[in-house]
Amino acid sequence: MGNSEKISIIDVTGKEGYEIYLYKCLSPMPFKIYKNRENYLRYAIPKGFRKKVLLFNGEAVGQIEYAPASASGYPIYEERLLVMNCIWVLRKAKGHNFGLRLLKSMIQDQKMFDRVATIALENHWSPWMKKWQMEKLGFKPVDKITVKHKVKHREKCFKIFLMWLPIRENATPPKWDKTEMLKGVKFCMAHPLYNADRWKLEYVFEPCNDI
Repeated sequence: MGNSEKISIIDVTGKEGYEIYLYKCLSPMPFKIYKNRENYLRYAIPKGFRKKVLLFNGEAVGQIEYAPASASGYPIYEERLLVMNCIWVLRKAKGHNFGLRLLKSMIQDQKMFDRVATIALENHWSPWMKKWQMEKLGFKPVDKITVKHKVKHREKCFKIFLMWLPIRENATPPKWDKTEMLKGVKFCMAHPLYNADRWKLEYVFEPCNDI
């Protein structure tokens, strides 16, 4: 990386001029303030939700979003547990360890927590939140469920993993509610496990034993 290349990580939560990033993902999806996201942010920000964006030469190429378990977008419930809703680096920015930079920035700012949890996917058609990507960042699997989507790719089974990364010695692995996980998520419409309102489904996934 050359000396002229500039990297900065900005906490966009409540930062004037960066509000768009609380709704806008790095995906090419059009910017939209939508109800589910707005409701989640109103609930989660007062409880400690944060989102950071990595700028490389002035361009947003990476992001990380996280919250205490009590304000997480996932059904993971424990004290002193930080939950990472997502981490994402654009393909064109690969090779600079930007994902690790984002992860370290999150941990450095959240020193009151004992461990970090997130989810990861295997055999899912989306390129995001892959298990190998989380393992590259140091996360290890704790548990998993094998499911299939009730609307998309109904013939395809995939795995959802509960992943964790201990921060302190003697930290214990987190736990999750597998049944609640079958509902999918509402906090981000670009998330691979998003449960769209138009489907009118409480549970968007069902167990699958094919793999």
